[in-house]
Amino acid sequence: MDGDRVEIDGGIMEGGGQILRVSTALSCLLGLPLRVRRIRAGRSQPGLRPQHLSGLEIIRDLCDGKLNGGEIGSTEITFTPGKIKGGTHIADTKTAGSVCLLMQVAMPCVLFAASPSELHLKGGTNAEMAPQIDYTVMVFKPIVEKFNFTFNCDIKRRGYYPQGGGEVVVQMSPVKELSPINLTERGTVTKIYGRAFVAGALPIKLAKDMSAAAVRCIRREIRDLYINIQPVREPDDQAVGTGSGIIIVAETSTGCLLAGSSLGKRGKNADKVGIEAAEMLLQNLKHGGTVDDSMQDQLIIFMALAKGVSRVKSGPITLHTQTAIHFAEQLTKAKFTVTKSEEEDPGNDTYIIECQGMGMINPNL
Repeated sequence: MDGDRVEIDGGIMEGGGQILRVSTALSCLLGLPLRVRRIRAGRSQPGLRPQHLSGLEIIRDLCDGKLNGGEIGSTEITFTPGKIKGGTHIADTKTAGSVCLLMQVAMPCVLFAASPSELHLKGGTNAEMAPQIDYTVMVFKPIVEKFNFTFNCDIKRRGYYPQGGGEVVVQMSPVKELSPINLTERGTVTKIYGRAFVAGALPIKLAKDMSAAAVRCIRREIRDLYINIQPVREPDDQAVGTGSGIIIVAETSTGCLLAGSSLGKRGKNADKVGIEAAEMLLQNLKHGGTVDDSMQDQLIIFMALAKGVSRVKSGPITLHTQTAIHFAEQLTKAKFTVTKSEEEDPGNDTYIIECQGMGMINPNL
């Protein structure tokens, strides 16, 4: 520490933007001044990209903080948080940078604001290397609301690579504290549904092809369930640019939601997009956990902030999750343990992530 500034090495473990998101959100919540060095050190383009800078700027604005080193390409920042306030905040990546990643950094903070917040997040809604907005609404939202808060996510406009241009409005009210979650019973899969979408210059036939290929692939493993993957053409006035993709969700008897998704791109066959998503879903169903690989790391910050013990059964622990745990423990008093789940069929690779949360209390309520 330099004086009382917490030092974060942004180049270790997963070494990406996630370190920045977790550590600046916790810095903002806990009032801890922060220095992050070696930002995205291992990436082909190290330092801040527009995506990460927009995330830092919205956190700074949420709490009237001070940010130094906030330029594209910067590999070191210092951040001094102020008091979290509600109201309307805008973050615009001005690229196809993911609005869902902006949501990940801002959401924990506005839960502990003094008044309700409205976040206007602009950029890519369906971007590579990030959850698609459909995943956020269909899977992330119902699961994360088990921590005892709610939010509204209104997709105003969809935006795709390369120009972005999408906009999502998130509204949420602050809470006094978060409840712990217990997601350890998978249950049986009761339904499978999803959406295959095209936008811009692409014909609806592509969406139908993605959907049909995904259904065929799932059918090989799961024969007796009705699978409903709707082909959709996004209305022209609600989408910027041309894009396509698919998300498929499996719902279980205990209310678990696990997904597989994929994005189309030029030269990539529609069948391949559908099959990729179906295979990802089947992979997530195979390990026997209650959350999929994309959800795992997104729960860590909420588990750390909650009051009491949270338990989640997951598949193999991803590097993203290990990284989130490392920084959550470094910055909060939360304590995580990860143990191999024993009661399973030995062929299953399942783990229990347990966290004794720090019990963050909203000082404003």
